[in-house]
Amino acid sequence: MNIVDQVPEHIRTLVAYAPGKPIEEVEREYGIANSVKLASNENPLGPSPKAVSTIKERLDQLHLYPDGDCFYLKTGVAKKLGVVPEQLIFGNGSNEIIELAVRTFMRPGDEAVMAQQAFVVYQLVVQAVGGISRAVPLRDFVHDLDAIARAITPKTRIVFLANPNNPTGTIYRREAWERFLRKLSPEILTIVDEAYFEYVEDTDYPDSLRYHQSGKTLLSLRTFSKLYGLAGLRIGYGIGSNQEVIGLMHRVRQPFNVNAAAQWGALAALGDSDHVRRSLEVNHEGMGFLTREVAKLGLGQVPSCANFILIRVENGDEVFEQLLRQGVIVRPMGVYQLPQYVRVTVGTMEENRKFIEALRKIIKA
Repeated sequence: MNIVDQVPEHIRTLVAYAPGKPIEEVEREYGIANSVKLASNENPLGPSPKAVSTIKERLDQLHLYPDGDCFYLKTGVAKKLGVVPEQLIFGNGSNEIIELAVRTFMRPGDEAVMAQQAFVVYQLVVQAVGGISRAVPLRDFVHDLDAIARAITPKTRIVFLANPNNPTGTIYRREAWERFLRKLSPEILTIVDEAYFEYVEDTDYPDSLRYHQSGKTLLSLRTFSKLYGLAGLRIGYGIGSNQEVIGLMHRVRQPFNVNAAAQWGALAALGDSDHVRRSLEVNHEGMGFLTREVAKLGLGQVPSCANFILIRVENGDEVFEQLLRQGVIVRPMGVYQLPQYVRVTVGTMEENRKFIEALRKIIKA
């Protein structure tokens, strides 16, 4: 027996996360040029100009190890959010914060509850530590918080909620959230993934930070990847309602897990109000255009509060391939058990028009 044969079954049966191909490879494979990528919910305006400028100014410091505690960034975020620095933990994207929480608070056989059609990483990370995922179907594409509460058992250690949800773009609202909180034991860690919260315009949206004094154990996740346009730097963070929870996660966290350029860029982006304003305006305009044009094409769509939209095209894989041949990259939803849909990021108006024109050709054909 070799070492591979000794790998536990919960690792053997894991299905690795499938990333999309680089644009350059897609263009080479399909013989196309000037393609647009609307597959990964990236900021179409690019990174914060202040972040780019700051990083350029400090490139001569790349021989130094990064600040292992993210001191200046932590201080800046704490001030902006009105929390104490001890409530914050930073990671290589909010993905790492998810992994740190699971590794800290779950043992083999423990359970985590999440929505069936939510960020696939939740289930992957839980399985990787030998945990058991209890996946609850969405109701009308929205987290069914009452059903999630019923799915909690004495073995439940973590509940994952995404608001807005990826891939649907939907949100649960204040009344449902507060009803859910009343049923929740403080012994359970509730992770509220708010990677897209800045895009929400609905006044009934329950910002989880406003509930950190509720007596429940909450961990809110935020990121610099979306609105601030720093996805390539991989930096996200968690805000804990309980400082002890964050302290325990720091014990699991590797030293220097957030690189120096990410820290410099994120702190600069935090103060780039012009870039934030323009990004939100572009998203608002683009979302309005896409929803109108998709409706004109007679296709179903899920009303979104994020920077992407879920569109029903009947055969997501087939439409994905046909769009690729026209230089438009979107995301098919088979991995989320939604094979009839594609997820499309809101781009610039030029990119949005190119997508709609390509989609129109497919429908006519």
